[in-house]
Amino acid sequence: MEIRIDDNAGYCFGVVKAIGAAEEELSKAGSLYCLGDIVHNSAEVERLKNKGLRVIDHSMLPSLSGRRVLIRAHGEPPETYRTADALGISLIDATCPIVLALQQRIRKGYGEMQRIGGQIVIFGKPGHAEVVGLNGQTDGTAIIVSSPDDTAAIDLSRPIRLFSQTTKSREDYRRLIDNISALLPEGADFVAYDTICNRVANRAKELESFATSVDVLLFVAGANSSNGHYLYEYCRNVQPCTHLIGNAAEVQPAWLLGAASVGISGATSTPRWLMEEVAAAVENLTLNN
Repeated sequence: MEIRIDDNAGYCFGVVKAIGAAEEELSKAGSLYCLGDIVHNSAEVERLKNKGLRVIDHSMLPSLSGRRVLIRAHGEPPETYRTADALGISLIDATCPIVLALQQRIRKGYGEMQRIGGQIVIFGKPGHAEVVGLNGQTDGTAIIVSSPDDTAAIDLSRPIRLFSQTTKSREDYRRLIDNISALLPEGADFVAYDTICNRVANRAKELESFATSVDVLLFVAGANSSNGHYLYEYCRNVQPCTHLIGNAAEVQPAWLLGAASVGISGATSTPRWLMEEVAAAVENLTLNN
């Protein structure tokens, strides 16, 4: 059986930057606090915990005066920076540059909408760390839209500036834009910005080619990875023999029966070492059956 790992799978630049910053600090200090899971992958979070990374939430910040805290690639709202400054917390800011640029665009758009009585709409997953940070640029006033058909909360009589979470589906975002446009009166003030990360958008097409080149695809992603679930569903649409797993122990021998080739891919939050463990598990199953 041929076993292949997708060369294009694995961490995006923002996650690489954040993990690199964490490991650099851990190598010097031996411990570091991180505001939320550094990446939506429990295996990688556990690996870094073993190196001294301690995951915290916002409620713990008052007890960390004088400590160093990492802001992960997802970014944070302005309030987090103000709180850290007031408490004397030293921040290691590993916000993804693409997310940071989006935060700045939304903040600028929010200023414009305040002047003309408009609204900021964000296409994203409610409660997602990135979306919380983006909404923070609007003082928490943005309308969060979670699906292309979720338009009821938008006031069609007011100006609209539409942005997307960087890891959303470009196809779904286009559908949302079309749906809003169809509802608006002629001459409405509506601007939609292309804010989806090209790395995420391009992964879908790359995955289609990889998924259709193998008999079985094992897609490795964390249970809480939005990007992972989107890409998994995309793969399953083009390759029915696609299975979502979190680690090597979840591989089922029955999935491999009759397969001449098995592909292993993952989300932008999936570490390469985890995909290599899955490949080793597949090889062991093949040799023992």
